[in-house]
Amino acid sequence: MTSRERLIKALNHQHTDRPPIDLGATGQTGINASTLYRLRKAIGLEEKPIRIIEPGQMLGEVEEDVLKAFQVDVVGIWNRTNFYGYKNEDWKPWQMDDGTPVLMGGGFEYDEDAKGTKWVYPQGDRTAQYCAIMPKGGSFFDAAPRDAFDMELDEDELTPLEDFKNDFNVASDEDARYWEKRSIELFENTEYGVVGLLGGAGLGDAAMVPGPFVKHPKGVRRVDDWLLAHMLYPEYIREVFRYQTDIMLKNLEIYKQAVGDRIQVVWISGTDFGCQRNLILGKDIFRDLYKPFYKEINDWVHKNTNWKTFYHTCGAVYDLLDDFAEMGLDCLNPLQLSADGMDAKKIKEKYGDKFIFWGGGVDTQRTLPFGTPEEVRSQVRERVDILGKDGGFVFNTIHNIVANVPPENILAMYNEILRK
Repeated sequence: MTSRERLIKALNHQHTDRPPIDLGATGQTGINASTLYRLRKAIGLEEKPIRIIEPGQMLGEVEEDVLKAFQVDVVGIWNRTNFYGYKNEDWKPWQMDDGTPVLMGGGFEYDEDAKGTKWVYPQGDRTAQYCAIMPKGGSFFDAAPRDAFDMELDEDELTPLEDFKNDFNVASDEDARYWEKRSIELFENTEYGVVGLLGGAGLGDAAMVPGPFVKHPKGVRRVDDWLLAHMLYPEYIREVFRYQTDIMLKNLEIYKQAVGDRIQVVWISGTDFGCQRNLILGKDIFRDLYKPFYKEINDWVHKNTNWKTFYHTCGAVYDLLDDFAEMGLDCLNPLQLSADGMDAKKIKEKYGDKFIFWGGGVDTQRTLPFGTPEEVRSQVRERVDILGKDGGFVFNTIHNIVANVPPENILAMYNEILRK
């Protein structure tokens, strides 16, 4: 069974010889560059700087030698432009505070203050406002404060389309040609399953609200203000989502023309709807402001392509699973089983025929970074037995593998899924 065959069967809830494995196909199923560098060393691969393909989380590019070492089945078509609005090209050396050598895209521009804090410029433009911050010793970036809105403003002064006109754009011909070329390379020259990382429909994504790639953001940009606006100014939110969805539908048409049936999954959204113990927003708000737009997007995908839709949402989202199914979500990532109400057996029994569970293979908050290798193996074995039953499961951790995870625990994880 080839990797692509294995993924397609899993996507169709059919039995496979083992669950397909993902490491690094998306921005939520990858690995921090610091850990990747040490993992490469631990398995005897060439020691070299790690390319940063997603600078916000400092995710490293998982190269072919690592993919082969762990029998990874899925890869992603990454977009040319990254989280901070510059292109992943013209690589230049940089070093993380723990000494990890990395390569950043040529547009990466930052300042460092006397305390060792790094401040990043969107699109590499030093005339713009800082968009991200990393404290000394950090291993990833956080959004920098970009306050542009006073919640005491009169409702008549709200201008959602003007505020977010630079956040969402129709793809260029150059983007389309890149997607076409890359999809042909992967489809014809490899046997991997492929995720197209189109994105663009992360409605209300807390990572995107501050405008990490926007030079001069306007409107509601603080995440707490944004959440309040759902109740105070729902039409503001609705207008932003309508505009974003219209752009997404245009981009889906372009993407379909570019990649055709050479991908199996399309990444749609990374918006988190749950925290550790509960939903972030009430079900009524989700059903009113989010669900109709997501259903419109999913309906287009299912009507016009053979792709499955991929949604990332962390947290305690059990109470939204019926809504997710009704709106046409296919691949649910990461299945955060450590959150309240997220019981693996219960979810598999009730929703195993509705979703492909992408992730959930091991807990990255406690077990993988702090457990013993045997504890890692035990949890992986349990999760695979539950979630992998009757197909519909792609093995990955619960969100990205972060910095400071012991290589021996990662090796234990893959040895168990491969039963070595």
